[in-house]
Amino acid sequence: MTTAMSSADQVPDATEPAATEPAESAPVPATPGYAMPTLDDFADAAATLEGVISHTPLEESQHLSDVLGVPVHLKLENLQRTGSFKIRGATYRLSRLTAEERARGVVAASAGNHAQGVAMAAKALGIPATIFMPLGVPVPKLLATRGYGADVVLEGATVETPLRLAAEFAERTGAVFIHPFDHPDVIAGQGTLGLELMDELPDLDTVVLGIGGGGLVAGVAAAVKARAAAEGRTVRVVGVQAENSAAYPASLEAGRPLEVRTSPTIADGIAVARPGDLPFEIIRDLVDEVVTVSEDDIARALLVLLERAKQVVEPAGAVGVAAILAGKVVANGPTVTVLSGGNIDPLLLQRVVAHGLSASGRYMTLRIPLPDRPGQLARVSELLAIAGANVIEVLHTRHGQGLQISEVILQLSVETRGEEHRAHVISVLEDAGYTPTVVPD
Repeated sequence: MTTAMSSADQVPDATEPAATEPAESAPVPATPGYAMPTLDDFADAAATLEGVISHTPLEESQHLSDVLGVPVHLKLENLQRTGSFKIRGATYRLSRLTAEERARGVVAASAGNHAQGVAMAAKALGIPATIFMPLGVPVPKLLATRGYGADVVLEGATVETPLRLAAEFAERTGAVFIHPFDHPDVIAGQGTLGLELMDELPDLDTVVLGIGGGGLVAGVAAAVKARAAAEGRTVRVVGVQAENSAAYPASLEAGRPLEVRTSPTIADGIAVARPGDLPFEIIRDLVDEVVTVSEDDIARALLVLLERAKQVVEPAGAVGVAAILAGKVVANGPTVTVLSGGNIDPLLLQRVVAHGLSASGRYMTLRIPLPDRPGQLARVSELLAIAGANVIEVLHTRHGQGLQISEVILQLSVETRGEEHRAHVISVLEDAGYTPTVVPD
């Protein structure tokens, strides 16, 4: 695997025109210095990382096994040092810098996990690190990055501004830009996870992983496919993207990386508008399928992981579980999905859990217009009790747009036991003459 500087070392051009439709069968441009990583590359990375990273647990999930119909295991990279797999690629990339490059320092741009990986690796190797992060970065990720000793600069509303500033900083100071996914050493470092999976589950059939820029999936796919081929068998690899930020399906159809328009997603850790050049070539050649999941799918997955697996996982780290729960994955044998990160802001976790409960039919907020006369609140409460709904919160007001003088609005948040029970609660109220409306999340 070459480590020569190439276009993969450069910051992605955030001003490149976005595309919503794939181009007409354009030829794939050759990536300068591109070479498919080999088992020797991954073995070298694994040796370098020994004693630095944690060999995270692999635990079977009975619930997901029942859903998929084959044994499903969770690879707990949310328990990795720095809370995500990013420490693997960052450490290996920095370990291969020359003495002269280390003296110049490193610079990166990130909204969280890559920042922590680079900061920790730089501290361990004695390399000065500057990290540019957007102003809205979750506080735990900001504090952790600073805690590892990096000089953190906050600027811009989205990661595009930090990317531009990091490129300018590298040009101005000579610092080495550490790309989060588009470099052969980063891919080799992430691919050590694939070797662990093959060692821990010798009869592995399918791996399900989230995709952002593609570094993790490219590395794991190359590692498990090479190891499986050496053993005379095959392993399927399925990539998962959030529907609101899915650059790979259109890019794979076009045959080249495309920049696509994205919408906000709770899975901000994989919200990348354009595939990396090197990961794209590997994913195009080795990944069997790329599927997408909705925001509701992701929220439900986080809730399942909290309740069934007792694991705290950030939304981007749970998309593989989301795909299994949504019926987007088919497997014929033992399957692993990687929980790729656990760095979730507690405030976001609170909102996501509420959304997940609602998406699972276990929580809803109702608005009910009532005649302004005594006994109506008691009557509605009685009906909810008969229906078996647990009232969490109540708002009773005479003030509201469109209300008649003789009307009040009752807004209730109630706990239900699933979609069927939720429908039953609404039906009981409607049969009693009320007109409840479910308030969107």
